[in-house]
Amino acid sequence: MILGTGIDIIEIKRIEGLVNKREKFIERFFTPGEKEYLISGGKIRMESVAGYFAAKEAISKSMGTGFSGFKWQDIEIQKNSQGQPQVLLKGKAEEMAKQMGIENIIISISHSSEYAIAQAIALGNNKN
Repeated sequence: MILGTGIDIIEIKRIEGLVNKREKFIERFFTPGEKEYLISGGKIRMESVAGYFAAKEAISKSMGTGFSGFKWQDIEIQKNSQGQPQVLLKGKAEEMAKQMGIENIIISISHSSEYAIAQAIALGNNKN
């Protein structure tokens, strides 16, 4: 059963500005595993940073909580063997999802030259 949906769109230039202004931006918002993917050969893949940022926003919206009660790094975007993005919830985000009956969150991420967009759908059995 669908328990929630979320969508987010962001300008890639906005994320690029934040990365360039704030030295710790990537460390604050992304896990070590995500950083491996986002920084390839010493070069930051801005379209991917923006896509992952939008995905985390969409996931928090699908949970109906925003980022109230957990950290950005409690959500990790991973890739399966086909390169499809998958969600790994950790810490407080995982606890909250279990309390809400969320068993899985599926996501889709895309970008153009200017924008990144992500959609998340929370699936499970509502315990309320």
